[in-house]
Amino acid sequence: MTDDEGFREFVAARGPALSRTAYLLTGDHGLAEDLVQETLVKVAARWRRLTATGDPEPYARKVMLNQLRTWRRPRRLTFLSAPELPEPAVDGSAQTDLKIALLRALRVLGARQRIVLYLRFYEDLPESAVAAQLGCSVGTVKRHTHDALKRLRRVAPQLLDAEVHS
Repeated sequence: MTDDEGFREFVAARGPALSRTAYLLTGDHGLAEDLVQETLVKVAARWRRLTATGDPEPYARKVMLNQLRTWRRPRRLTFLSAPELPEPAVDGSAQTDLKIALLRALRVLGARQRIVLYLRFYEDLPESAVAAQLGCSVGTVKRHTHDALKRLRRVAPQLLDAEVHS
């Protein structure tokens, strides 16, 4: 198998998971697509070395997190809040309503807070692993987690109610 074929297989197999991760981190489909594309460009550039040393997916996730952190253009990390968001076309189920509320609430967080929450609760990494991946102290991870959860509780109290009653 050539390097190109191996990379194509990787993208076909792991691309959807990388896209989900990017969407969870950005909260925006367009930004998520940009993030995945930039990540895959960097992974492709090192493909031969990555496949020689093992699984390329952890490297791809690390690149994605670093890329998100280094985006400097304010428009990429600024989420504008509208006075009233349009009602989505959904079936109205409680589960769907909770997902929509969570996505809206995540948009008020800064990129670093979203990254920390993603790594801690979606990837289920311990604080020390998150700190190592982000190149910061465990105390910084704890502070970002605390601040992000506090803000989520304030902007979306219905998420707390749903957790308690389910």
